[in-house]
Amino acid sequence: MALDMQELGWAETPIGVISLRRRHEPGVGHDVYEVKIDDEFLMSSLFHVVETELAHLGLARAEGERLHVLVGGLGLGYTLVAALEDDRVEQVQVVEAVAAVIDWHRRDLLPDTAGLAADPRCDLHLGDFFALVADGATPRATYDAVLLDIDHSPQHVLHPSHAAFYTADGLRRMAARIVPGGVFALWSDDPPDPVFQAALAEVFVEPVAHVVTFANPLTGGESASTVYVATR
Repeated sequence: MALDMQELGWAETPIGVISLRRRHEPGVGHDVYEVKIDDEFLMSSLFHVVETELAHLGLARAEGERLHVLVGGLGLGYTLVAALEDDRVEQVQVVEAVAAVIDWHRRDLLPDTAGLAADPRCDLHLGDFFALVADGATPRATYDAVLLDIDHSPQHVLHPSHAAFYTADGLRRMAARIVPGGVFALWSDDPPDPVFQAALAEVFVEPVAHVVTFANPLTGGESASTVYVATR
């Protein structure tokens, strides 16, 4: 008989112990894959609609036929999968701060993204996304689209050092990495934030906060998150 829960990997990080586990969820009748930081749930394969929509909504605003995309945060890989489904995307570079997360994908521990790391259009980089942006040291000088999914929201960050990114000054440094007419998109687990929207409007053109709803099989109702999309 299969175990109800199995830890597949873990690692010490500056923000706590990150772990990947597979767990049978009776409410849906199949296994789910979850990432935790210490005792806090970070992400689950049970809820990935908004991570997918981050790529769909962001790339829908992008123009051109040979797109270079930067993804901040690898996680369970759903944003990366959705970006690679766009035939216009020539390359996706992912910056992930935790080596173990990259290793999980290279070892194909997650069935929904198996083989992803070997895709020739996929380039996984170990690094601190926020530090690379602040220093102007991203893997490529400029991108047609930047898709970011690291913190819970602009107000609920995983590490205090991330907070400066969500100010107008921090966003200007991000904008310098995006081609004119290119796109910045951000996932947030909170409702639209007027303070962050005002900062976006100082730097980008036509920022829109999309509220994305999805079925929650654990509650039997709906949940919602936000995807911000703006053009440089």
